[in-house]
Amino acid sequence: MKAMILAAGLGTRLKPFTDQHPKALALVNNKTILQRNIDYLKSFGVTDIIINVHHFADQILAHVEANNNFGITLSISDERDEVLETGGGLKKASWFFADGNPFVLMNVDILTNMNLANMMRQHIEQKPLATLAISKRESSRCFLFNTQHALCGWRNKLTGEEKISRAEEPLYQGSFSGIHIIDPAIFSMIHQEGKFSMVDVYLTLANTQTILAYDHTGSQLMDVGKPESIIEAEKIFI
Repeated sequence: MKAMILAAGLGTRLKPFTDQHPKALALVNNKTILQRNIDYLKSFGVTDIIINVHHFADQILAHVEANNNFGITLSISDERDEVLETGGGLKKASWFFADGNPFVLMNVDILTNMNLANMMRQHIEQKPLATLAISKRESSRCFLFNTQHALCGWRNKLTGEEKISRAEEPLYQGSFSGIHIIDPAIFSMIHQEGKFSMVDVYLTLANTQTILAYDHTGSQLMDVGKPESIIEAEKIFI
């Protein structure tokens, strides 16, 4: 599989570091989170990776060049003109996935020891349009799945707002972990343009397409998008 690491965001939660640097270069035990996620993907045999860049893009380019692309085949999707969010960023990089094979999409500010091979295996066996890594943990927003683990909606637990794509009962909640495996057939179904979220894409498509959960509850997972979470991550990711 190929992969895309989403690294273009402004990283506003990680200020003041991101006033002068991209969040991808935040350090956890003297290793950037970008390198940690490249190493994570490499450990499962994923060595053909594209990274999107926007905020302090030149620093990311210099970092990967100084480290000989971390031993992988590395491509860059340049969003310096406008940051496009997850959906727009992926759509701009769609050319990279022209081989027609499923691919991994992940956020740069997620660190995990989840068994990606098992998630890949489930996706290949069940052949959904997309597989979303979830776990049962506290979060303010969650996806809603039916008993067959198919995506049916989304909920904001703080406000009570819901977006329901498939009106089914019962539904269970799963907190999204920022890791996807996607069939490139999705690109012909994405009609949004410019800046948009993959969450919106999934909720639009879930009524007619199968988008499945992969539950990795029990694995380590940390969102390192805040200064205090970097400190916590250093206790786990050595």
